[in-house]
Amino acid sequence: MKPPIYVINPNSSEVVTAGIDAAMAPLRMAGGPEIRCLTLAEGPPGIVTHLDVQSVAQPLARRADALAAEASAFVIACYSDPGLYVLRERVKQPVLGIGECGVLTALTLGERFGVIAILDPSIPRHLRSYGAMGVMGRFAGELAIGLNVQELAQYDRTLARMTEVGRRLRDERGADVIVMGCAGMAAYRAPLQQALGIAVVEPTQAAVGMAIARVQLGWEGC
Repeated sequence: MKPPIYVINPNSSEVVTAGIDAAMAPLRMAGGPEIRCLTLAEGPPGIVTHLDVQSVAQPLARRADALAAEASAFVIACYSDPGLYVLRERVKQPVLGIGECGVLTALTLGERFGVIAILDPSIPRHLRSYGAMGVMGRFAGELAIGLNVQELAQYDRTLARMTEVGRRLRDERGADVIVMGCAGMAAYRAPLQQALGIAVVEPTQAAVGMAIARVQLGWEGC
């Protein structure tokens, strides 16, 4: 049995971690690595500002250091990919960020991707990431639902907002695939995809799927 893949939620919400853990069910399979989902207790309630992103880098590094001897890969379960390059410098295992992996997966599913964010202040930070990745030529747009991480637990309200924003990205911006821009949205992928009629990427699933491939194919040190 391979060592586990650790999926670390860098905010302090156990509700978000529980949703991420539930979303891992299709990826847990006989012969595959165990997937363990953890909460960073030192993190803020949600990763909203750039200060939030910066504040969790060192706690994430300490957690990865403590787990490195028994891990096959790490996944940072926040769409802003906080601490991604810090962890990649510190541990030998693959470190995947869900923002990067979500976008890369979307590029294989459609021509133009749209992103559903939680709040407007996070969008400029995400745009800088897309620019650094060189994918702006296939970016349809990003719109926020206006709910914070804690409010995402309000199922009917959240799904209605996500559906409304997803339709705008599809119909007004020309997106033919949608990326959910927060790990706290994990529970909504299937109903949102059904409502929109186009592919919807849950980025933690995308990142863990890539991590499993790395582990199973012996790419851990690559």
